[in-house]
Amino acid sequence: MALFVPAEPGPPEQVRRWLRTIGGAESNVACHLPALGVRSGWVSAVGDDPFGRALVREIAAAGVDVSGVSVDPVRPTGLYVKESGAHGSPVRYYRAGSAASGMGPGLLPGLDLGDVRVLHLSGITPALSESCLALVRALLDAPRGDTLVSFDVNHRPALWAGRDAAVLAELAARADIVLTGDDEAARVWGTGEPARLRERLPAVGTLVVKHGEHGATLVEGSAPPVFAPALRVDVVEPVGAGDAFAAGFLAATLRGADPATRLRRGHLQAAATLLTHDDVGPPLAPDVLERLVHAGEDEWAAARLTAEGLVLA
Repeated sequence: MALFVPAEPGPPEQVRRWLRTIGGAESNVACHLPALGVRSGWVSAVGDDPFGRALVREIAAAGVDVSGVSVDPVRPTGLYVKESGAHGSPVRYYRAGSAASGMGPGLLPGLDLGDVRVLHLSGITPALSESCLALVRALLDAPRGDTLVSFDVNHRPALWAGRDAAVLAELAARADIVLTGDDEAARVWGTGEPARLRERLPAVGTLVVKHGEHGATLVEGSAPPVFAPALRVDVVEPVGAGDAFAAGFLAATLRGADPATRLRRGHLQAAATLLTHDDVGPPLAPDVLERLVHAGEDEWAAARLTAEGLVLA
């Protein structure tokens, strides 16, 4: 979607200048991955309008394969407005009747998933329309071979108004990798506690429960849960951090990293986005990344990321 964020300080109703950028859960993840050394592609639909052309151009510029994007000659490109703030950012969606909401199972015959190692979906797509829900169900029904299906719950109450969000539990239960915040899990499953969530998702191989600024827990197979505390960050704006975490975690998973490293990679990618107003922030400096990935527990706990760089308290 086209994303608009304030380009000047003040209450949103008084802001006259807005910056147009790009956003969207799946496209955010796709845009992070090339910078992490992982090839990615994004499949969606945009309108035949300036916003649609800008989205495709800018996502492609991030190194993402956009050959699977279709252009709808009738429906417009969706957009949303983010009222940025360090402690929360109200988001207003303008996507009813958008090109993306018109997607459906008819997309599948044109998709070649043969060499895809991870198919990443989110709970936002099935919230857009009944046809989008049918598309996600069809993707989950399709033969997978060696492809892993990743599902980020991404429960957005505004998108589920008047609809049954319990469908998210159904979809997540059919994925191989599930990522969720404990707050949204409490809304969908009635609990955000990792062990109890594991009981509700017994067939899911990999479950990641994010605990906001506190950290994240990985529950995988029969192994004991692994918790990794989050980094301390001077937060500019939080929207998009969950998608960044997913990208960092999935990239490390594809490389066969150990559980703690996979969680740390997620936290580090999220931190880069927390330092910006954008949904996809520039990656952290390579030397900072490597130092923190391999840091001992004390150094990790002492680290703080600021606009000026890494500070060790």
